[in-house]
Amino acid sequence: MHDIHAANQMLKTALEYAEKNNCKKINSMTIELGKVVEHDELILPENLKYNIKLISKNTIAEDCEIIVNSKDNNELKLVEINGE
Repeated sequence: MHDIHAANQMLKTALEYAEKNNCKKINSMTIELGKVVEHDELILPENLKYNIKLISKNTIAEDCEIIVNSKDNNELKLVEINGE
């Protein structure tokens, strides 16, 4: 669970974007994940997805598709949100 902080950041950013754009539901979010280390552990795409799904329960992002694209850098970035 070392990457829960990163998952929380991504979800918070998505929810803020949705609110500003009057979205009632987030259908998908696309994230770019490089070699990012949290608490001396590398964040893995499957762990990031799992934690976003876990903390998005009872939000407008619940059940959204989470796409994580690997990058050759040291960044974590939310690059796209699709909603309605």
